[in-house]
Parts: sequence; structure tokens; C-alpha cells
Amino acid sequence: MTEIESLAARSAKYLRSAALLLDIGDYESSVSRSYYAMFYCVQALLLTKGLTVSSHAGLNTVFSEQFVKTGLLPKQMSRELNRAFEKRQLGDYESVFVLSEDEAREVLEQARGFTTTCLDYLRQTGNL
Repeated sequence: MTEIESLAARSAKYLRSAALLLDIGDYESSVSRSYYAMFYCVQALLLTKGLTVSSHAGLNTVFSEQFVKTGLLPKQMSRELNRAFEKRQLGDYESVFVLSEDEAREVLEQARGFTTTCLDYLRQTGNL
């Protein structure tokens, strides 16, 4: 299995986990897994260009520069990744429960669409 395939598999696994966590009412953890599903897809995309990043902020920046601003992927994907990251930050680091079921469901649905688009791109370009 290549590193890109491994990242794609991890992304799919995290989407399944996010759905299960949503079902049991653990909204913060669901959002975290949804974000990481997106994160791993972006890492796979960046590898197709020989790129890696060392921070979450850097990941979104390089993703936007390499894939969104160039027109390879839709503009809203950068916003969705950033929004999921912000919600994950809230869920992981706030001392009180701050995310609702609706927010977690929305992030999961966006993550599903996001990862589908990324995986389709990887397949179309022969990287997956």
C-alpha cells in the first residue's frame, strides 16, 4: 500500500468513526474525526506534488495555493477545511461542551463531500 493509499484509507476510517461518534452524542469527538478525515485527504493530495507540511494552518494554506487557487478543486473546499479545523479546535480545547448535534452533523456531511472530491481527484490523476 502506498502512502497516498494509506492516507485515503485512514480518511475513510475516520469518517466512519465520526458517524459512530455522532450517533452516540459525542459531538466534539465526531467533529475532530471529521476534520482529520479531511486532513488526511489533503495530506494525500499534497504528496502528489511532493509536498508535506508541519502545521494545520500550513496544510490549509498550501492546499489552497496548490489546489484551490489553481482551479483544480472548488473554492469552497478551502473554507470547509478551515471551518472544520476551527470547530475541531473548539471541541478539543474548550473545557465545556460547545458543539451541537447540528454542527457535528454539518461538519460530517461537509467532510464526506470534501473527501469524496479529493479521492475522485486522486483517482482521476492516477494517484489512487
